[in-house]
Amino acid sequence: MQTKELLKMVEEVLDDHKGQDITVLDVIGKTSVTDFMVIVTSTSERHAKALSNYVIEKVKKHGFSPLGVEGLQGSDWVLLDLGDIILHVMTAQAREFYQLEKLWTVERVEESVEQDGC
Repeated sequence: MQTKELLKMVEEVLDDHKGQDITVLDVIGKTSVTDFMVIVTSTSERHAKALSNYVIEKVKKHGFSPLGVEGLQGSDWVLLDLGDIILHVMTAQAREFYQLEKLWTVERVEESVEQDGC
């Protein structure tokens, strides 16, 4: 399965099951770990677990098995390693605390400062 197809499938599952604020970060060239990071907010720990299970079920139906799963049992942050895609399912509190989007956009700010000659 192509990465873009898998990414679209993951986004659709999250949207269909009421995942909130779905964000896709293209990290190609920034890390060798993965190509895309998907971050989604769940309404609760139970919702985070359900969203993760829906994604696992859907990708398995298409012959793809996650490489790893962390935090599925009672956590405010569940991580699914789908190879070229890493999915972070977080409660609003966890997402606000860890601010993963800022972690991956800091480089862009530094690059623009360097380009401006500052």
